[in-house]
Amino acid sequence: MTLPGYAGQPSGTGVVTASGLVPEVVPGAAEVLPADGVVIVGCDTMLEIDGIPYGKPGTPENAVELWRRLSEATGVLVTGHHVIVSSGGQVHSANRNAETLVHFADLSEEEIQAYAATGEPQAVAGGFTIDGFGGPFITGLEGDPHNVVGISLPLLRMMLADLGVTWHDLWNVPA
Repeated sequence: MTLPGYAGQPSGTGVVTASGLVPEVVPGAAEVLPADGVVIVGCDTMLEIDGIPYGKPGTPENAVELWRRLSEATGVLVTGHHVIVSSGGQVHSANRNAETLVHFADLSEEEIQAYAATGEPQAVAGGFTIDGFGGPFITGLEGDPHNVVGISLPLLRMMLADLGVTWHDLWNVPA
């Protein structure tokens, strides 16, 4: 699936936004990256319903409007992943999207208003969380459930492998 433009952004916005997060979240990344063994991951998520992408609603009113659209709908949650690895004096990066279909319950107006009143949907992509108050309003998933909480662990493992880092290299387990 090609992600349509979002807030005036071109296709592939999930990846574009994720790659822009790294310098924003890790301002000293340029100084850190020449060191060996550095892995930086940036992710950003949006939800597409009927071809229209949605980020964070921002206000209770926007959350209510969004949830009126989500009720009984199926959406595509797209998370852009940007990974940077520094090894052997070289820096390599990769960008990929993960997609998960999300099926939403039929909500009453009272449920929509109550959920918006929690404040939770305003600050999260697509206006919902599966691991919070919004969890009971998700009736099913098709694809990676980790993606719905903001990072696809299977995709991240594959991206790291492509960049020469095995998943178990990241574990901090006593020998």
